[in-house]
Amino acid sequence: MMKSAPTVAFFDFAGCEGCQLTVLDALQTHPDLLSAIEIVEFREAMSEKADSYDVAFVEGSCTRESDETRLRRIRDQATIVVALGACAHTGGVNAMRNDHEIDNLKRVVYADAFDHFEAHQTRPISEVIRIDAFLPGCPIDREEFIRAVKALCLGRMPVIPEVPVCMECKLSENACLLQQGKPCLGPITRAGCGALCPSLGVGCEGCRGMIPNPNLEALETIFSQKRCSPRELRSMLSLFLTHPLQSEEVTAYESS
Repeated sequence: MMKSAPTVAFFDFAGCEGCQLTVLDALQTHPDLLSAIEIVEFREAMSEKADSYDVAFVEGSCTRESDETRLRRIRDQATIVVALGACAHTGGVNAMRNDHEIDNLKRVVYADAFDHFEAHQTRPISEVIRIDAFLPGCPIDREEFIRAVKALCLGRMPVIPEVPVCMECKLSENACLLQQGKPCLGPITRAGCGALCPSLGVGCEGCRGMIPNPNLEALETIFSQKRCSPRELRSMLSLFLTHPLQSEEVTAYESS
């Protein structure tokens, strides 16, 4: 178990900072947590900074070479580092640019000033520093964050589900969207969100990353049977899963 009030810091890299806003929202409804931890750095909520902390929550992906120095400094100053949200965990939406030549994208966005801005292939922070845990999602699930902080205070790592969203969808007694011919990535996406999107009639987009050993070939077969093209499937996969799809785990699928 950690000391009575572990010090906690929050940091942001490339991202919308929606996960940190979710943290602020969660702390408003769980004020008791503020007596269990000491927040020493959190740009969204305070101006103070710290040189060391027990737990560092890092939101956002690494999109510049200059990010690496800051990430390594955070790693050196923290006992535990937690990747906060999809961008830090998998590269998130930012990784969509990895399928394109960076200089061409910079010219489209910045025109004649393209060489004034630094940009690099998008990476999850785990490709730069060692992480101890991650909280998936875009944004993170607020209750999962609360459970994670409580676990860390007790000296345990957060437990993140490894079953697919379909499990939670069935427990919610939702009608299967795939059976209705609607695209959904629930069969390969990590649960823990309570099947939020499918419960609202919207197909899962995979923001929580893939389960271990996802059966992408079977998902492509299901999409095909429901008259959804491989191109439509790959378009859905690219939103949050571009970087994981480029990893060794799914190389066979990508090269098929």
